[in-house]
Amino acid sequence: MAGKKILLFVVAFGICLIAGYIGSYYTTPEIPTWYASLQKPDLTPPSWVFAPVWTVLYIFMGVSLYWIFQSGLKNQEAKLGLILFIFQLVLNVGWSFFFFSLHSTFFSFLIIVMLWAVLLCTIVQVFRFSIPAAALLIPYIGWVSFAAYLNYAILILNPTYFGISV
Repeated sequence: MAGKKILLFVVAFGICLIAGYIGSYYTTPEIPTWYASLQKPDLTPPSWVFAPVWTVLYIFMGVSLYWIFQSGLKNQEAKLGLILFIFQLVLNVGWSFFFFSLHSTFFSFLIIVMLWAVLLCTIVQVFRFSIPAAALLIPYIGWVSFAAYLNYAILILNPTYFGISV
């Protein structure tokens, strides 16, 4: 039984950390170049803040996903929670791709709005069967809310990157 829990823990963390790694693959090379050249709103934190914040959030997501797995995927509530969780994770990676790799502030804004909505649905769904797993996603939706504001402000301040610029 302990072996199964350890495996679930490793899989949950692995899924979230792989998503974080893929996102950082698109993000990291663009920070000192394209991102640095953008006009940003006054509330934009220094670039060094993003990596530690996202690291903590991905750890929280990993624990949350572990608790979703622990809830038993034969349970329909947990199964829907898992589907929503994976969907929001895909949107999370998609945002990094559109914003940083394609330089599309408009399409990335659409994606982050979808991410926010799906993440809210995920929290509500997961709350039905695991309050701790849902609670760990609250800081994440707070950060996504702030990131949506930053994305929107960058979209307005940099109309050149409205579409896709590669």
